[in-house]
Amino acid sequence: MREGKLQIYCGSGKGKTTAALGQAIKEASLGRSVFVVQFMKCRKADEEISFIQRLEPEIKLFRFQRREAAFEDLAPEEQQEEIMNMKNGLNFAKKVLATGECDVLILDEVLGLVEQGIVSAEEVHELLGEASDTTELIFTGIKLCPEMMDWADDVYQITALKES
Repeated sequence: MREGKLQIYCGSGKGKTTAALGQAIKEASLGRSVFVVQFMKCRKADEEISFIQRLEPEIKLFRFQRREAAFEDLAPEEQQEEIMNMKNGLNFAKKVLATGECDVLILDEVLGLVEQGIVSAEEVHELLGEASDTTELIFTGIKLCPEMMDWADDVYQITALKES
């Protein structure tokens, strides 16, 4: 039986979500069910996301942020509303893990929830306790908390060596 693990894609470079979605496609091609839960993402049209939506039911995408603007650009009262939406997303992820609804769970930009102080690292760590021994988890985000390094099996730092 395959052993579950935690992979983290972090860093200031572009491509963290793309790398995670590449893993999603790989796992789905092996017959595994994949859920992607996105946090801290604008709701503007995105070719990457619209493509993933076409891969349902093998890969299911869930987005909990409702506003079009980036979180940091919202007024304080709008941020509070989005914080509740994102916490609902984290609770959804916990339920998915507890019920074993998928083989692979990608929490896209979950590191940003910790960085922004929306949830604690401990709240994210609690998710690991809900996962079965065979569930694979993938976290993405810019800034990695030092304690998360200890939880992960694989950590990939994505940085730009040159940008135009």
